[in-house]
Amino acid sequence: MLFSEQEERERKFKLALRAAVPVLLLVFLVFYTVFLKDNVVDFSLENQFLLAGIVFVSVYFIYFLIETGSKETLIDETTKGFNQKSFIKKLQRHKPKSLALLIIDNLQTLNDNYSSEEIDRLLYTFIHRLDSDFTQEGVSNVLIGRRYGAEFLIALNENRQDIQTILNHVIEKNKTVDDIELDCKFAVITNTHYDFEKTISQLKDMIKAQNDTVPEQKNNNIVKDATEMMDIETAIADALQKENILFIFKPLLHVKKNQVDLYEISVKLKSKSTGDILPKVYLPIINRLGLGREYDWVIVKRVLALFPLLDKNISLTFNLSPFSLRNKAFLDKFFSALDESGIDPSRLIIQLYERKTHHNLSGYLETLKHIRAKGIRICIDNFGASNASMEYIKYFKFDMIQFDRDYVTNLKDKTNYAMLRSLIKMSQELHILTVAKWVDKAEQKSLLQMLGIDYMQGFGIGEPFNERDLINQYN
Repeated sequence: MLFSEQEERERKFKLALRAAVPVLLLVFLVFYTVFLKDNVVDFSLENQFLLAGIVFVSVYFIYFLIETGSKETLIDETTKGFNQKSFIKKLQRHKPKSLALLIIDNLQTLNDNYSSEEIDRLLYTFIHRLDSDFTQEGVSNVLIGRRYGAEFLIALNENRQDIQTILNHVIEKNKTVDDIELDCKFAVITNTHYDFEKTISQLKDMIKAQNDTVPEQKNNNIVKDATEMMDIETAIADALQKENILFIFKPLLHVKKNQVDLYEISVKLKSKSTGDILPKVYLPIINRLGLGREYDWVIVKRVLALFPLLDKNISLTFNLSPFSLRNKAFLDKFFSALDESGIDPSRLIIQLYERKTHHNLSGYLETLKHIRAKGIRICIDNFGASNASMEYIKYFKFDMIQFDRDYVTNLKDKTNYAMLRSLIKMSQELHILTVAKWVDKAEQKSLLQMLGIDYMQGFGIGEPFNERDLINQYN
């Protein structure tokens, strides 16, 4: 039985006891006063009605209290683990040393393919198996709660060095439940400070960072210390406020011209306390803090300041958040700064990467057309990584496509090769420039050149530049 179920049973017993004792005492006092005070038992019609009324009121009062208490249950009705409200209260009381967030990443897909009864049974079984497996791993007094949907919180009253190994074992044992496969991700913060709502937000940031990590680096950095997380968050906010950003320029070779006329910008935040901070770490935090547009504006200002220092045939491609581009105030400020700079807008190539199609697709496409009308070119990044990229290209003609990493690194696979060849041919017919990144080997370069790729980027093309080296090269 889950700890939450034990707590709920104990709570209901206490509630029933609290309701029954005073009522039974009241019944006894009334019965004594009416029937037994003078040592004469009088069952007259009047007293019978009185007794029946006392019994009715007593039963109704007890039932009312129990029903009211059941509506304020501690547990999630589906899984029987703690619900979010009661779980947070438990955290404040028990102050666990470690807190984990576990997400069933494919629950939405499962909901689309199984009945609600099957999903409820799946979640119930999954949580009870987790509890049992933690006990087998030697971890006791585990609190498990359902935050909502596919998110589950696990509180551990210890900071064990092998916590990541234990969680990996537990998740691996439960990859399949009731013949249904689960895709789970988790993150853990140890030595928790007691602002648990903040800790939960930081755990979500860590899981988002995992989603943005290349496959061979998965399962890294999924356990962090609370002090470390606070230091990182403070460093990110400070770096953004001071505009301490570091540009890295990756050269893109124009295959037909055999020259570099385009650089892709990757961004890091600079911090004296924590060192350089990567986008996969800082972007979820910046977005959670509502600083996304401020971050994008810092990038735009730095890019526009760079162009006068470079040859006029050099273009720069960089990523801006779709949320910034959908914001009218941000776009107006962007266009105004671009007009004042006198820079040829076609030298700017904005990269977009969206995992899901925007709910207001027609409105978003109008925004992209407005940007294009200014002469700015638009590139869709990680093309082929999600259904959204193909959906967008059906309705909007991009200037450039950057293919997803898997297409370039798996060229020896016949199916992958055939798919990339078809996508390049489609792009050529639509007059869209194509880019292959992660090109590290001569064999890749040769195959991509045969396929008709327009641009290549990677260590096989050229080492990245820092800002000073790039300016020295062209100025």
